[in-house]
Amino acid sequence: MSKFNTARAPAATSPVRGEATPSAVTHQGGAGYLRDTRAELFLLAVTNMVGEHTFYESAATRDTRYAELVRQSTLDDPQWTARFLRWLRSGAHLRTASLVGAAEFAKARRDAGLDGLSRQVVADVLQRADEPGELLAYWISVYGRAVPKPVKRGVADAAVRLYDERSFVKWDSAARAFRFADVLELTHPAGGGELFKHILDERHDRGNAVPESLATLRRRAELMSWDVGRRRELFDRPGAAGVLRVAGMTWESVAGWLQGPLDARVWEALIPSMGYTALLRNLRNFDEAGVSDDVAQQVAERLASPVQAAKSRQLPMRFLAAHRAAPSLRWGWALERAISHALANVPALNGRTLVLVDTSASMNNSFSKDGSLLRWDAAAVFGLALGRRCAKADVVSFSDGYWDRSQGTKVFKLRRGGSLLGDVERWKSGGYFIGGGTDTVGAVQKHFANHDRVVILTDEQAAAGDVGKALPAHVPLYTWNLAGYRVGHAPSGGAHRHTFGGLTDQAFRMIPLLERGRNADWPF
Repeated sequence: MSKFNTARAPAATSPVRGEATPSAVTHQGGAGYLRDTRAELFLLAVTNMVGEHTFYESAATRDTRYAELVRQSTLDDPQWTARFLRWLRSGAHLRTASLVGAAEFAKARRDAGLDGLSRQVVADVLQRADEPGELLAYWISVYGRAVPKPVKRGVADAAVRLYDERSFVKWDSAARAFRFADVLELTHPAGGGELFKHILDERHDRGNAVPESLATLRRRAELMSWDVGRRRELFDRPGAAGVLRVAGMTWESVAGWLQGPLDARVWEALIPSMGYTALLRNLRNFDEAGVSDDVAQQVAERLASPVQAAKSRQLPMRFLAAHRAAPSLRWGWALERAISHALANVPALNGRTLVLVDTSASMNNSFSKDGSLLRWDAAAVFGLALGRRCAKADVVSFSDGYWDRSQGTKVFKLRRGGSLLGDVERWKSGGYFIGGGTDTVGAVQKHFANHDRVVILTDEQAAAGDVGKALPAHVPLYTWNLAGYRVGHAPSGGAHRHTFGGLTDQAFRMIPLLERGRNADWPF
């Protein structure tokens, strides 16, 4: 009998590698598998908002672990780490984690007496005009005011690329410890012309007039000179939107300029020049102000545009947050289209798929201080999106039924022709966020019925048992990690056991590759 030349594809490998047998325990006492440095760093970074507590780790513990992993990875494989940090900002759309990572990369290289790479890594992760100051503020708060040349030069490169009149009026603020002028004085970027000179003049109150060449700043100064009592008169005139646009006035700055609420006519003047993210975050404000249906339709068309959605680099969860903040029916279709664009890489899988969504208490934990994005919300979004694309899927919410022993798991019935956002809201209102502990082994054993694959969306902190051994060895187990803790619940990297992570849809592309017997690599 043939042992190797069989119809089943050989077990392919994936990049998140861990040990084959458990040598640790999870936070809930289950069998725990440790991972290599790159795998642990990747899973932590792609779910790390920096400075935020998680259910099992304090912010300080988590941030220290992240910095140590970046430094170790930098010494082990600087080229890989450089590519990873660039992707973390550009592909995973995580700003603070990439900035901190770039600083720690430079620190590790400097401490080891190594030249090269740091300047490029720092410059690569700085992609918004407030970020040069953010990175310097981090460095000085952690390592003091002696900023090494590669960091200064990387920041200077970014400042030349990012600083213009509009970014200056948008992002420079006395509320920031490092203002644009502070960045310029510390890093001494070449070029910048009259704009950089004006930024320094204004910071030091030298009283110099705005140069003629800086048209945006001059128009803004004109608007700021208007008497407060007559500023709303601007919106009685045709072309108000153009006046505001030329002056680089964002909706936040207009609110401060008017010193009062933004009514419908103000919003309707602002909307044509607002960016995608600003539109997404203000849908409720548009409704409350009474923006007309015609203008709302224009907003909806921009939100639904695949090109606009892709350029915005929004995480899928942001569309769910917008939907919950502004449940008006006039935004529903646009947000459904937008989240579908953000999840375009979710594959259509043949055969039968068991999708297990962890809704234990540790998953009822926010990614950020505002609490708008919870880990179990993300698990439900990704799990339901996958279930809707599969030829046949069983989607199950699980915990351990601590609060109700009769309900450790709950099967979610997918409906043909429904919407993803509608499914997520039905999940929420139907009691599928269970709470309690994490009996992953019990959920697998209860619901596995000769499926072709099992996908578990979880923080991996399973209770008693060994998740890696809960399935027959030949059945692929794909774990989607949403927390980045040090210890995993199963082997990973081969032998039909694979772990992915993150808050975007990119890693989903690995599943079809692995099932065709092709090795999957890092997404960068």
